[in-house]
Amino acid sequence: MTDLSHLARPGARIAVRVTPKASRARIEEDAGLVRVWVTVPPEDGKANAAVRKALAKALGVAPSRLTLVRGATSRDKVFEIAGDP
Repeated sequence: MTDLSHLARPGARIAVRVTPKASRARIEEDAGLVRVWVTVPPEDGKANAAVRKALAKALGVAPSRLTLVRGATSRDKVFEIAGDP
């Protein structure tokens, strides 16, 4: 999995492009854009939960520290990292 720990600053906002129903889950960072592929379908918040979990793992933070601030029903999302627990 891609290491995104250099982005894990309290208060940082991370723009993410999501591809649901992918053949395999993965994360890539390219030119400042974070792309996340998840295997679950975009229904009932399942894809958002999978993205949050994968992004938290790549950032090295707890999923509870990530808040979806924009794009709940869009492929383009913005997550914010909460301050230290």
